[in-house]
Amino acid sequence: MFYNVVVNDGGTTTYIPTTPGKVLLMVLLALLLAGAVTFARRYAARQNPQPGETARKGGKLTAKQLVFCAMSIALGTILSEIKIIDFPWGGSATLLSMLVICLPGYLFGLGAGLMTSLAYGVLQLLINPYVLFPMQLVLDYVLAFGALGLSGLFAGAKKGLLKGYLVGIFGRYVFTVLSGWIFFAEYAWEGWPVLPYSLVYNGIYIFAEGAITCAVLLVPAVSNGLATVKKMALS
Repeated sequence: MFYNVVVNDGGTTTYIPTTPGKVLLMVLLALLLAGAVTFARRYAARQNPQPGETARKGGKLTAKQLVFCAMSIALGTILSEIKIIDFPWGGSATLLSMLVICLPGYLFGLGAGLMTSLAYGVLQLLINPYVLFPMQLVLDYVLAFGALGLSGLFAGAKKGLLKGYLVGIFGRYVFTVLSGWIFFAEYAWEGWPVLPYSLVYNGIYIFAEGAITCAVLLVPAVSNGLATVKKMALS
């Protein structure tokens, strides 16, 4: 009902969402985004307590946080299509898309970061599905993309975005390596055991993008600008 089983010319079975499946994914996306906004609002309230704040003002805060979280998902999706390295068997280094998905965690803390990154994973599953096994879906779309929300662990730390970004992409790397090790052994390079192959293959594009992003984040104008964005998001 929610997916079609498709066998390609090479005999590989893939799972493609049907129309009801796509509707279900869109509902899940909306629920995750609502959860992100709820966590973001609580974080903002803790950072800037406003005694006597009216419900009307609280509504304005919610709208602002919704815009920040939704825009990060939308921009991350657009940037994910701008590929610096694009491997034929899956995986690519993009133009800072992982950084954009890490931003809600930096802005609003761990809860909002996890909800937003999970919503991004659902959107990727909706628009660009590549599912061979149900558990591979969990590893590649839920856990790997969801790990980018770990950036929220360092929301209040000095150089929090840089630290959070590094933890987030390492989390994604771990789950992507597991997926490659378990489900994509047939693509291993000749003479390579599957685990070292998955470690190197996935490390190339994830850490290539990571190195470029870290270089960008170390530019004072960029770090200062993002600190200003955080103040705007929480004010």
